Amino acid sequence: MAHVSEVQKPLNSGFGMRSSAMDVIQGINLAGKTAVVTGGYSGLGLETVRALASAGARVIVAARRPDTAATELAGVAGKIEIAALDLSDPASIDAFGASMSGPIHILINNAAIMANPLTRDSRGYESQFATNHLGHFQLVGRLWDNLVAAKGARVVSVSSIGHRIGGVDLLDPNFETTPYDKWLSYGRAKSANSLFAVELDARGKAHGIRAFSVHPGGIMTNLQRHLPQEEMIAMGWMDKEGNLSPLFKTPEQGAATSVWCATSPQLEGIGGVYCEDCDIAKRYVEGGNPYGEVRDHAVDQKAAHELWTLSEKLTGVSYG
Repeated sequence: MAHVSEVQKPLNSGFGMRSSAMDVIQGINLAGKTAVVTGGYSGLGLETVRALASAGARVIVAARRPDTAATELAGVAGKIEIAALDLSDPASIDAFGASMSGPIHILINNAAIMANPLTRDSRGYESQFATNHLGHFQLVGRLWDNLVAAKGARVVSVSSIGHRIGGVDLLDPNFETTPYDKWLSYGRAKSANSLFAVELDARGKAHGIRAFSVHPGGIMTNLQRHLPQEEMIAMGWMDKEGNLSPLFKTPEQGAATSVWCATSPQLEGIGGVYCEDCDIAKRYVEGGNPYGEVRDHAVDQKAAHELWTLSEKLTGVSYG
């Protein structure tokens, strides 16, 4: 039996699938607050940055390609800074952490790779698990004191409905004995993003840190760069003419749930939950919505604790 949080049920927030990041941030004042957004210069990340900056936050965009980020962010109004960060490189994460000073009130773990061919980092770790999960695990560890100093920080990890493909394999997280499958790897990494929020919230709430994970919805962005069009047609994401499924969102709509989790007063005193469509998601039951709702393996408190222990071992990073 999964040990799943009792708070994993919708609030009826008043927002929904078609709400935009600008809709959910209406009336919220982030003046004097600092936010960090990984990968905040394309797709969802760019719209997340635009919304947070519009509410007065100082936004630091953590970018693997700072020059590209500068070009993409040139037209975005507000207090925006760019800092180099490669989530697949532990030294880069350490350097980024060391360069940050003062409180960080919002951290959005947005950057990701998806369904790429098998590649490994310098440690031999499989790239989707290493980048999407371990890189962000190390980043939060290096920013721990900044988050504590905020006295009410929120950390949002962008997961995916892809988590339904499979839970984390704690015995073979890097596909050393299991044959590599790009989608199984993505599903495991996205389950890891959700489990990370569960355990981070459990450990962080005594320090005022609350954590959330997010399924942004289906959005066509640079994340799909490794997928041929034929594969996306076969999966029902688009038709043969390239028209997107009506279930897809715009990037502005896709960024809304991250922004809602990062800023909404409706979530005061809540954390460790998986959210979608600007609300806390329902738990999936057999026969439920196959395109939404969270599977128990992605919010299982025991699995979250075990993944945390493994992540400390693989990264050499412990918190606090």
